[in-house]
Formats: sequence, C-alpha cells, structure tokens
Amino acid sequence: MPEIGLFPLELVLLPTERVPLHIFEARYKELIQECLALSTEFGLLLEDEEGRREIGTRAGVIEVLQVFDDGRMNVVVEGRERFRVVAPTVGRPFATADVEPVVDEEDVPLPGDVEQALDVFKRLAEAAEVEVEEPFSESSPTLSFELAARVDFGLELRQEVLELTSERQRLRRLAEIFERAVEAITVEREVRERASGNGKVSPR
Repeated sequence: MPEIGLFPLELVLLPTERVPLHIFEARYKELIQECLALSTEFGLLLEDEEGRREIGTRAGVIEVLQVFDDGRMNVVVEGRERFRVVAPTVGRPFATADVEPVVDEEDVPLPGDVEQALDVFKRLAEAAEVEVEEPFSESSPTLSFELAARVDFGLELRQEVLELTSERQRLRRLAEIFERAVEAITVEREVRERASGNGKVSPR
C-alpha cells in the first residue's frame, strides 16, 4: 500500500483539472521540491471547517511558473487518479498517509446520459456567456470530470462528484447541478433586467 505526501487545502482538485498553486509554507515547499526531484505525485485533499476528507486526488506538478529567492513557488498542478486515505503515517514535516486507489464500478453511461450532460453544459456556458475552447470527446472515460473541472459549483458538490464511483452517476448528477445553475442564472438576469426598467421587480 503506497505512502504519499498530503497537501490539505480548501480546494477540490478533479481528475484532468489543472490549477495554479502558490507554495509558501516550509513543509509544502519541501513536499513540492521532492515531487519535482523524484517525478512523483502528492495527494491533494479538501480540508475546511468540516474537517479533512478521506478521498482526494493525486496531483502532479506539470509546470513551475516562478521560484522566489526564499523558496516560495508558483506552480501548476494536474489532477490525476483518485485515492482514499487508509491510515495516516508519521515521520515527515508534512502529512503523509497510506492510500488506496478509488476505482469506478462497471457502470457505463448510456448515450442519453452523455448527450444530456453535454447539452446542459453547453446551455450553461451560453447562459454564463463564456466560451469553452476545448472540445469534448463523448467517448472519454473521464468526460464527467472534464466537464466538472470547467464549472465552479462549490466545494461540497465538487467533492460529492469526486467521490462518486460511477461515470453514469456522475454525468447524471452533473446534469442536475448544471440545470439548476442555468435556472439560477436565467432568473438572476430576468430580475436584473426587469429591475433596471423601472426600479422595481414585479411578480408575475
């Protein structure tokens, strides 16, 4: 059972997702420097007021943007395989643990699941007035994570999606989340437009 260094943050990193990190604490500077030197990964776990989660994502440093004189770094990391903490270990300045992989069930999404998730995602992008540059492959086994990585829908929901062990369930859950987001954006825009007309919002 492999041991990895852990980096708890108020952040959910999804597989395939790339995010910038500013590394400033001495223990995490050591962790990242070790990962760079040995070409290894570290484990990123969500930690907030609710505590530290047990399921996280292995992260690989794919780019070092800047290194400061005091050792602080700006890096870009990429989400890879998911893991579950089996048992904490000791002996390093940073947290470590024995982990095991989180493996999906044999639950292949139906064509309708894929179509619905992509359709709602496109409608969400249109409602939010943003352009999605990278095309998606409908046959990608990580399509749900590729879609979810492009939407900021809150830590708890992102963690929920991360922990689901079925691509079909993830796509269906994302379709629900995105649909609610489209409705919320639409309502907000209608209220703003009506309010700008006469300074009042009139119930229909």
